[in-house]
Amino acid sequence: MSIDSLYRDRARRAGGSWYALVTDLSRPLVDSAAGYVDRPLVDNGADHVVEGYSVQKLAVAVAVLEKVDRGELSLGQLVALTADDILGGSGIYFLQGVWGDQLTLANVLTAMLLVSDNTSVRLCGRLVPAAEINEILAAKGFTRTRVEPVADPHRFRMGTTTPRETVELLRRLVEGTLLSPASSAFMVRVLRWVNGYTDGVRRVMSSAERARVATKHGADFNAAGAARHEAGVVFGRDGAPRITYALFADGLGEVENYGATHPAVEAHAALGRAMMDAVDE
Repeated sequence: MSIDSLYRDRARRAGGSWYALVTDLSRPLVDSAAGYVDRPLVDNGADHVVEGYSVQKLAVAVAVLEKVDRGELSLGQLVALTADDILGGSGIYFLQGVWGDQLTLANVLTAMLLVSDNTSVRLCGRLVPAAEINEILAAKGFTRTRVEPVADPHRFRMGTTTPRETVELLRRLVEGTLLSPASSAFMVRVLRWVNGYTDGVRRVMSSAERARVATKHGADFNAAGAARHEAGVVFGRDGAPRITYALFADGLGEVENYGATHPAVEAHAALGRAMMDAVDE
């Protein structure tokens, strides 16, 4: 079964509304207007604007690292963690119960990308306000990927994106055209680490295979139902990026099920195995 057929079958079984783009980086197509373009393996509503939830932490990290590349911030600078910064949900900082830490910016970004720490988003916003994040994203050519400003300029809701822009961000990240080589390597290294999210795309993989997937998930809900998202890159045994994917689904059932048994997450797991097998053919 092709990846596209598998995607459509598993999306139908999971229910809800699905929007996705999966591309093959190893076999580009020639487009008369655009030149070489990535070959789509799945293209389903790729330009649909969705609430990105924690997948948007990729865009926040890009904005922060852009300022690192400019010399306006450094990964080694210290950021104070106070009780006022704490936000529950996913992550680790809220579990401490007491605060007052001096964290490196590298620590903050690692927590945000590896364990999807919500408090770390607030710490990033202290350094890069919402308006500046959006300015950086616009300057990099993203027109639909934005955080949503609130009254406090240093805080924001995670905002919106599209499958196509998420895939474009990831492709440029792993190709080294989005950020400096050092910042690109830092971000990809964290996203590939095996202690990150493994319920979805990386579930049915060996530890060695999991280390070949850079991934970021997002999960939340609204009045329409649950959302379960995942986006990332599958690398070949030779270390080259082979497949990029952005899988967004909302309007789902099982709102309180954030685990591996959620039907949409089970669909991600099946697709992850298929993508790894395709890369290793």
